[in-house]
Amino acid sequence: MSDAPAPRRNFYGRIKGKTLRASQKDYLAEDLGPLTLRGVTRDDNPDRKVLDLGFVRGPLWLEVGFGGGEHLVHMAARNPGVTIIGAEPFVNGIAMLLGKIRGAGVTNLWLHPGDVRDLFDVLPDACLSKVFLNYPDPWPKARHHRRRFVTPEYLNALARVTAPGTEFRVATDIPDYVRQTLEEVPPAGFDLVHEAGQGGAWDDWLSTRYEQKALREGRSPHYLTFRRR
Repeated sequence: MSDAPAPRRNFYGRIKGKTLRASQKDYLAEDLGPLTLRGVTRDDNPDRKVLDLGFVRGPLWLEVGFGGGEHLVHMAARNPGVTIIGAEPFVNGIAMLLGKIRGAGVTNLWLHPGDVRDLFDVLPDACLSKVFLNYPDPWPKARHHRRRFVTPEYLNALARVTAPGTEFRVATDIPDYVRQTLEEVPPAGFDLVHEAGQGGAWDDWLSTRYEQKALREGRSPHYLTFRRR
């Protein structure tokens, strides 16, 4: 890793949405700080030193863009011996997740409330053993496809921090996202091991609000499983 600080990046996703409820503001004020990983942001760690994983108990998993947090909390509750990091820049989604964490009482979750690329910068090599990408921002316009997660900028960084055998799951309802995923993920070091359409989700899958919206609007889910070489 270079000693020079990494350059600042452009970030194109949403940070804030509709006005938060009073309870959600309380969650952010009271709960976000203790669950936030230190040493990830560029202000907190300008030299991009490798993150100390002393907080990890058991295997380390990651969910990229956890939305409202229902899948993340579900996985944490099902797998209490695993440590899971959720990375999400959208404040409203973070607030929803914090409420779900309170309700479920899970204690094996940590958060990076920002750009997942900053997290990739400081994670040690081969530290992750499972990664989830559920209903990512589709960036439907052709000129915006380079902003999708399934591009070399993200995937090469993901490959560095995933151990051999790591399972990488992708769920989407956008056919062109499936196309790009199948084209871009294998060259980054992952083999496709399973592909399924509607009704073929993983045994431990929890359908998210985004999937339910897709189904209401007539779009079919697609589930892809890759394994790190």
